[in-house]
Amino acid sequence: MSEFGKRISRMATERLGRADGHSEKGLNETLRLLCKWRSVLLQNTLTKSEGTTVGGGPLSGLKFLSQSSEGCHIAKLLGTYEQPLHPFIEEAISEEYEYVVNIGSAEGYYAVGMARKMEKTIVHTFDIDENARHACSHLAAKNNVSERIAISGHFDHKDFGSYASTKSLVICDIEGGEQSLLDPVKAPALKNLDLIVESHECLIPGITDRLMKIFSDSHEILKIDDDGTRDLSQAPAWINKLSHLDQLLCVWEWRTGPTPWLVMRSRARS
Repeated sequence: MSEFGKRISRMATERLGRADGHSEKGLNETLRLLCKWRSVLLQNTLTKSEGTTVGGGPLSGLKFLSQSSEGCHIAKLLGTYEQPLHPFIEEAISEEYEYVVNIGSAEGYYAVGMARKMEKTIVHTFDIDENARHACSHLAAKNNVSERIAISGHFDHKDFGSYASTKSLVICDIEGGEQSLLDPVKAPALKNLDLIVESHECLIPGITDRLMKIFSDSHEILKIDDDGTRDLSQAPAWINKLSHLDQLLCVWEWRTGPTPWLVMRSRARS
């Protein structure tokens, strides 16, 4: 067994040995740990076989990294990551925005991936994690788009004002922080911006409806739900020969619960 496997085995044994280890909650935590372990093994097999270039989806061709700064990785490599959102990412790419503002950019999967496709667009990324910013910088250089990507840390309400008179798209994924940041009272410029927002319903129940209500007057809103199914037709042929469980783990995005997306187009800009 590899050192990685031994470490996971120890962690699983320790979890099962806790007082609540055999409770429903304890068993679920151990199952999640083992699923992540299997997902990483499948990821390693994919990178060894196919390399680290994104194989499908709207960001296909992106020369990606060997590891994401957080969360799942193999789904990004396969191009199945957040697949229900793909038509709207493709639409955004065709819009020729002046700026894409990616708040919570992580390692730059969307920021760099879209910059490659949108040759006239400037991309501004924001993430409070220093390691994520470093990874994004590396990814931008790897894909020869560094001159069109500005990488920063904190983003505040006043920063939306920089884009008020431009044709810009905001992509926001900040683990529940969208409830406080996306406030049109504190940031009036929001009414002029198009937005794609990951709504962390699993972290803050009711946040999706609240955001839809807040932006209902200023934006045309489409809620995108995710039933977890993914199309693997663009994946390497050997993926489709794996067991059904392994195929599921290849496209599993490590989410703990519902995270719908809101695609919101500014009425003022339209």
